[in-house]
Amino acid sequence: MKRTIIITAIVVFVVMIGLMIFNRLVSKQHEVSDFTVVKKGLFEIAISNAGELFAENSFDIMGPEIQESQPQRGGGGRGGQHSMRITTYKIQDLIPEGTIVKKGDYVAQLDRTDYTNTLRDQLEQLTTLQANLDMKILDTAVTLTNLRDEIKNQVYVVEEARIILAESKYEPPATIRQAEIRLNKAERALEQLEKSYDLRYAQSLTDIRKTKQDLVNGQELVNALQEFLSKFTITAPSDGIIIYKQEWNGTKRKTGSMINPFDRVVATLPDLSSMLSKTYVSEIEINKVAKGQRVVVTVDALPGKAYTGTVMSVANVGEVLPNSDAKMFEVLIAIDNSGNSLRPAMTTWNRIITKTIDDAVYIPTECVYTGADSIPFVYKRNKTRQIVILGDMNEKNVVVKQGLEPGTPIYIIPPSNSSNFRLTGENLLAEIRQEK
Repeated sequence: MKRTIIITAIVVFVVMIGLMIFNRLVSKQHEVSDFTVVKKGLFEIAISNAGELFAENSFDIMGPEIQESQPQRGGGGRGGQHSMRITTYKIQDLIPEGTIVKKGDYVAQLDRTDYTNTLRDQLEQLTTLQANLDMKILDTAVTLTNLRDEIKNQVYVVEEARIILAESKYEPPATIRQAEIRLNKAERALEQLEKSYDLRYAQSLTDIRKTKQDLVNGQELVNALQEFLSKFTITAPSDGIIIYKQEWNGTKRKTGSMINPFDRVVATLPDLSSMLSKTYVSEIEINKVAKGQRVVVTVDALPGKAYTGTVMSVANVGEVLPNSDAKMFEVLIAIDNSGNSLRPAMTTWNRIITKTIDDAVYIPTECVYTGADSIPFVYKRNKTRQIVILGDMNEKNVVVKQGLEPGTPIYIIPPSNSSNFRLTGENLLAEIRQEK
């Protein structure tokens, strides 16, 4: 029993000692957190706004160029006119946005239905034209052979008439005259057959030449259609990341979208080596922003990493953004050495450095207090209320032009006994009132 009491007393003693040490540490930590020191160094004044990344340059992935129908040389007939016509076509398949591709990789497939039907019809027409040509050549050969046989037979008739005329020289004049008439008729018939042969030969050559030209034109159209249809499978022209084309109404061009002859872009490949951040600055602050100012850019998707940039352009005309009543001005920021880690449409936070002060003396803004007379002061650790003359201010700190020296410890939150602190720095009051 006695031993138990002793052990219990020892345990209680150790716990009490632990609590005392813990309370002292907490008290000391709290005391430290109540103070800060006046700092000296580079002081930056900045405007910070959210933005969005996009590529400065991008390459359009184009659909095939559609040729307007136009007559072929030779004209005439269905074979003398191109059947390719200006029309729209549909994106049948498109790889997901954000896909990283290499040059030559598959990107999209366009709907081939209309032009496949045209090609099928043209192939059928080509077969018909070839058959017509073969038939014309055969018909011409048969017809001209028959005409040549008729001419040969007529030559025999003429020769026979000449022989009869020669043998009739001892016959009566009437018989001789009949023989002369017969020869004359035979010679005129031969002349007509020869002329008819020449005309038919020239006509046949013209028909065959025209049919051959129609066949050539048809073959050219088939070749053009086949080459054209081969371009309906879209591949990447270079390495990059696929970004969908944005339509005029803000929607994106995707599977099922239509492409017209005047805007053949299927998708885009941004140049990731040159990225811009687009942000908007209010009309109140835009006069502080100028081309060439330094910017620190952070990206929500890449925490802990910061990029440097430069203001590339500042819009001269403001615009009203959705869910905003104030005029906002577009500011474009060129990001330095972004590498390939940044992607279009990533959200950014852009800190535009509008002014820098070398060797500035500054303190946190929450350390500054004012009384009823609006005179600024700080609570120093030596139990005084020091009047200060303030200068430029950024989102966290304010420049102290007079009243404090670097390294001076000051309160972050008012001390509990602040009413007992002695006021110092009254010599600065005149200057403060003069500035006001």
